[in-house]
Amino acid sequence: MEYTVEDISPVKKKVVITTEAQEVEAAIMGAVALYRTSVQMDGFRKGKVPASLIEQRFRDKIYEEARQDIVNVHINDVMQQLGVQPLSGLNVEGADTLERGKTYQYSIEFEVLPVFDLPPYEGMEVEQEKVVVDEKEVSGVIDRIRRDRAQLVPVDGNEPARDGQIASIDFAAYENGQPLEGIAGQNFDLALGEHQALPEFEELVKTIPYGQEGEGEIRFPDDFLAKDLAGKTVTMKVKVHAVKERKLPELDDEFAKAMGFENVEKLQEAITTSYRQSRENLNKSAAQKTLLDRLLKMVEFPLPESLLEIQMRSLIGGLAARLERQGKSLDSLGKSNEDLRKEMLPEAEEMARIQVLLLSIARKEGLEVSDHEVTTHLYQESLRSGEDFKSLRESYERSGMIFVLRDRLLADKAMDMIYAKAKVTEVEPKAAPAADAETPKAE
Repeated sequence: MEYTVEDISPVKKKVVITTEAQEVEAAIMGAVALYRTSVQMDGFRKGKVPASLIEQRFRDKIYEEARQDIVNVHINDVMQQLGVQPLSGLNVEGADTLERGKTYQYSIEFEVLPVFDLPPYEGMEVEQEKVVVDEKEVSGVIDRIRRDRAQLVPVDGNEPARDGQIASIDFAAYENGQPLEGIAGQNFDLALGEHQALPEFEELVKTIPYGQEGEGEIRFPDDFLAKDLAGKTVTMKVKVHAVKERKLPELDDEFAKAMGFENVEKLQEAITTSYRQSRENLNKSAAQKTLLDRLLKMVEFPLPESLLEIQMRSLIGGLAARLERQGKSLDSLGKSNEDLRKEMLPEAEEMARIQVLLLSIARKEGLEVSDHEVTTHLYQESLRSGEDFKSLRESYERSGMIFVLRDRLLADKAMDMIYAKAKVTEVEPKAAPAADAETPKAE
């Protein structure tokens, strides 16, 4: 194997690799030998099929596997000899198939981290706010837990439901007197005043007394997620079966035991601990951001396009997910994809610069991410999302996002190292804490 290297840019390389005819021959024969051990053909015992017949019958598959083997071996060798690590997927170009008795030439293009002088990142000074436990926040968490475990009890009288109550309803939408498919429900519990439905629909429900029916015109917003309904006005018919309200459980030891705690005091301690940890993480993140901002001001370097594109896709994907939770889509913003990317470019550039800096520091320090750490992260993600772990991992590997994940974990390690070596001074909070504690779990 011979190769030449061309620097297309400070962060992009092109390697042209020439494979000798003897190596091509060896790769083809190796693939044929593997097929001979597993292929069963009529008239021959397993493993005894002539090599010429195997090659003739499975030529396309054999030659493609041989080509892939050559490319994979060469890429590993070249990267080791060059001492570089690609930042993203490799772009391989060359002939689709091998030919016996001929050399095989192809090229690979990939991006690498820019080379620049790292700023001094050890022993930096930074202030970090102390954690102050806000009793109101702790009480708020307990209130949310009680609310989630509340019983729904019928309300006396036949008055329409109001905000804070739950209306059990049947509903259906009509257009020109004909029912619209997919916009109907029975015995649906609608919590009023919690933005679970369109405001006009909630107002309609609040005009209908218990046990009665009503109808009204409802206009879907122009940016409604379901495009076939966006901007459309329909007649909504509603029947109220029941009006209920939440009966909160008493805050006593029985309630705490139902949560898995010995008593109310233990429950409050767990919530306080959760709150403190949440606030500590927020304050630590703020201090780390301060350190990063200082470091980035000390350096200049070109950005690899692949890293910038990854950050851009992440930002747009996050925005789309937030809008979807509100029943909207990216189209509802009234912006073209080009306008959206232009608007997000500064933030994407900052995120990419942070990634370059931290990865460069990680490699200087010899930090690594093990397969076990990647697997653990994916397993935790599968638990949070409810997705099958094996399917999730295969999805990451198939899309190449496994390398993006590994780099992100490596960057996190570098940030943790910088923070661990910093001189952190605790200061009083500048504003009232507003951390969200999670529902605690019993030990």
